[in-house]
Amino acid sequence: MILPICGFDAKNAVLCPKCENKVESGELTKADVDASIILAKTAKTNKMIENFTLYSCKEFQGNFVLSLAKNDIMIIRQSRTLYRLLQEQFNGKIWLVEADENDKRFIEDLFFPTKILSINAVWAPGGVQKTKAVVSGKWTPKFPIDTEKVVQIVKNARNLDIEIEFEDKR
Repeated sequence: MILPICGFDAKNAVLCPKCENKVESGELTKADVDASIILAKTAKTNKMIENFTLYSCKEFQGNFVLSLAKNDIMIIRQSRTLYRLLQEQFNGKIWLVEADENDKRFIEDLFFPTKILSINAVWAPGGVQKTKAVVSGKWTPKFPIDTEKVVQIVKNARNLDIEIEFEDKR
């Protein structure tokens, strides 16, 4: 397992001086440390997780955005049991995104499994970028994604203002 902190630290839930310095310097966040410890602990009982690569974790108001390797995300999405197991370990909602992806792919990952019809970016006067995502279907109270949380996460993680529009193609 590849984690932001040392494997030994993650398994023992104690930071070595090197990892402690990374946290103090801001290179790593508390969410990085917590997610690393949670994944290492979960890997002890679930062998599918022991080859995962966690690049980073960002926490916004109880939402944990886990940046993982593409293959790891595929494994989690193909197993509801594994997703539920991971979700239970965190004190909030987990969002899976691919590490080092562009803004468009980041937004698509947050909306999974909902289909995105288009994502458009427009530059407004003053150098402000506005992003609009057109989502397939129509919004109902049972819509699988909390769109307000997605807007918050995109704003906090990527500093993008995003507007979400629903398009029902019936």
